[in-house]
Amino acid sequence: MALLPVSRATLESDARVLAAVRTIGARHGVDYTDDAAVGELLAERRAAVEATQRGWPAWVGGLALTAGIIWPFAVHMVPSLAAELPVSYAPAGPLLVIAVAALTTLRQRWKRELTHRTLVGYREVLGVARAHGLPVTHIPAWLEGKSYGGTGKGAVPVPTSPPVTTAAPAPAMTTATSAPTSTPTSAPAPAQVPLPPKPQAVEAYERMADAGGWHDEVGWLLLFAGAIGAGYAWREEQPAGLAALLLIPLAFGIWLAGHRQGKEKRRLRGEALAYVHAVTHAQASGAPAPELSPVLRRLLDEERGTA
Repeated sequence: MALLPVSRATLESDARVLAAVRTIGARHGVDYTDDAAVGELLAERRAAVEATQRGWPAWVGGLALTAGIIWPFAVHMVPSLAAELPVSYAPAGPLLVIAVAALTTLRQRWKRELTHRTLVGYREVLGVARAHGLPVTHIPAWLEGKSYGGTGKGAVPVPTSPPVTTAAPAPAMTTATSAPTSTPTSAPAPAQVPLPPKPQAVEAYERMADAGGWHDEVGWLLLFAGAIGAGYAWREEQPAGLAALLLIPLAFGIWLAGHRQGKEKRRLRGEALAYVHAVTHAQASGAPAPELSPVLRRLLDEERGTA
């Protein structure tokens, strides 16, 4: 079960969006209001997109590019080749041509999978939902042709259109009053799981997710500065310079603070993942899911990237 960018419950909250989505689905041959079908579609197309990165063009292109770049430097390390430089450089050109051809083929295959008609239609659905102000929980990086956790526009971004401000009421649910009371009814729908409130731990993770990361570098810098400064003071017989030794315990203090912050961040990350999973479970039961914050989107994208 995966968190969908937008669910049927969210699409049904605006009659205009629902009508537009059904039109898009009819044009592309997909029912984009069927959450189960959309989940299977995204999983299948993602696998197809990622498979293009493992084909022969990736191997041939990568190896040829590496060999073409290294070859001119390698000839200087072999005396027998260095004596014949004009001949030794010759293989580099063809290798680079092969690399460019293979990598171009790789990108064409990747772009062709990304522009599959079902994905084109789904990006249209997301664009319509955003234009009408409906919450889109997240947009997977691969769906827009970005690397995991990447930023920027992407190769195939979700189309944008001017926002629609006037809300339309959802279609009214009607019941047949003329039907006899003895007519059997269909099985009741599964109970909807309530959307969980965002815990304070998740809000704390959102605040500190991008904090830190400098403790190791500063700690080593202070350690080296203290050791070098004290060594220089001892050699030059300047006792006052031995005060640089105070930088060494300061370095260990910074490392300890970084360790504590990293431990707390890992704990809060687990809380944030649990919250995202709870939202996913609620969405699967029919509850409209909220838009995730940029930090939670990145967390979800990283988890899927390592899956």
